[in-house]
Amino acid sequence: MMKRMFPRSRLIAATCALLATGVCGAQTQVDPNSEFAGHLQKAQSYLDEKRPDLAIPELQAAAQLAPDNFEVQGNLGVLLFFSGKPADAIPHLRIAVEKQPGLAKIQGILGIAELHTTDLVNGRKDLEAAFPGIDDPRFKVQAGLELVGAYTQVSDLELAAATLAQLKKIAPDNPEVLYASYRTYADLSSESMIALSLAAPESAQMHQLLAHEETREGSTNGAIAQYRKAIEINPHLPGVHFELAELLNTAPDPVIKKQAEQEYLAALKDNPRDEKALCALAEIAMTKGDETEALK
Repeated sequence: MMKRMFPRSRLIAATCALLATGVCGAQTQVDPNSEFAGHLQKAQSYLDEKRPDLAIPELQAAAQLAPDNFEVQGNLGVLLFFSGKPADAIPHLRIAVEKQPGLAKIQGILGIAELHTTDLVNGRKDLEAAFPGIDDPRFKVQAGLELVGAYTQVSDLELAAATLAQLKKIAPDNPEVLYASYRTYADLSSESMIALSLAAPESAQMHQLLAHEETREGSTNGAIAQYRKAIEINPHLPGVHFELAELLNTAPDPVIKKQAEQEYLAALKDNPRDEKALCALAEIAMTKGDETEALK
C-alpha cells in the first residue's frame, strides 16, 4: 500500500480549507454567554493565533456539552487528525458524518484516518463514498491517492487505475499521481503477463507479448524471433505485422530492414485502412526515389 501522511506544516491551511464551517458556527442559536459558546470562542481565538494544540481542549469541552453538534465534532476530528492523532479523530468524525450526511470532506478525512489506523474496510468504504463529492481539487487528489493505496494493498488494480484516470484529469502534472500511475500500470502489466502465461503459454498473444518485453529490454533479435513465432501461430493476429515491420525498419542491417516492406504490406492486407502502415510504405517508396508510388 502506498501510505501517505499529511505534513504537519500544512495543518493550519488544511484545517481552514477542510472544516465544514467555522469553529464558532452552530446548528442552532447559542447563548453567547453560555459555557458552550465560551469554549467555541476560545477555540476560534486559538486557531486565529495558529495554536491548534490549544484549540483542541476547548473543542473537546464543547463536544462534551453538545455531543450531537456535528459542526463541533467535525472540527474537533479534523484538528485531531491533522495533529497526528487519527485514532482519536475517528469517533468525532464519525459522529459528524452520521449526524449530517453529505459532508464529503469530513468523510474523506474519516476514511484516511481509518486507513492510517489499519481499518482498511471502513477506510475504503468511507473514501469511496466521499471521493465523488469532494470539490476541492487539492484534497481530492490527496484522498484519491489514499484510495489508490487502499486498492493496491488488496490488488484491486483495475479500481486503482480507474481512480488514477480521474486524478490525472484533475492534476495531470502532479508527480505523485504520475508515479502512482506508473506503479499501478506496471503492476497491471505484470499481472496480465502472468495470467496469459498460465492460461495460454504457447499462444500467438503470448509470443507477441514476449516480443514487446524483448523490445523493451533492447533485444531486437529476440523480439523479431518472438514476432515470427506469433505470426506462425496466427498470421492475422491484430497489429503483429505492423509491430514487426516497425522493428525491422529500425535495423541497421539493410537486408533485415528490407523485410519491413513485406510486413507493412501484410498489415494492409489485414487492415486496408491502416494509415500508419500506408505512411511507412510511402516513406519507403520515397527512399527508393519512387515519388509516384509514395503519393499513391
